[in-house]
Amino acid sequence: MAMPEISRSMQKTIKSIGWRERVSFPDFEVVGVKAKVDSGAQTSAIHAFRPRFSQKEDGEWVSFEIYPRRRSTKDAVRVKAKVLAHRWIRSSNGKRELRPVIETTMCLGGESFKAEMTLANRHLMAYRMILGRSALRGRFIIDPSKSYLHGD
Repeated sequence: MAMPEISRSMQKTIKSIGWRERVSFPDFEVVGVKAKVDSGAQTSAIHAFRPRFSQKEDGEWVSFEIYPRRRSTKDAVRVKAKVLAHRWIRSSNGKRELRPVIETTMCLGGESFKAEMTLANRHLMAYRMILGRSALRGRFIIDPSKSYLHGD
């Protein structure tokens, strides 16, 4: 059976990204966090410095600090977000840990989209953020030979 032809106007343009890119978070007014693109990770993760949890009428909230520049503790930005859930995540070292999950707007390559992200302790990792499959799906393909296709 032949597949129906899809017109160009119906096709979504999928952009290429490199194995590392800069991601911005307009909800937090944070621009240009260097992220490692990780197709092996289901969910994106960001290093959350000094998380503080609180209960409000509409549920659990967390405030935490983001340091936008890699290997720098300058320019800390304290942000807050509603906690959607706590999920068991298997980290790159194989250990399971219970992490809070938030949803926020991410911007990459001219695209702006909502995505879930876990808050993790990544202070020993080279990148403070991992961009996982669920944020990439249907939006981007990865070119592992490239870096920072959308700005350095």
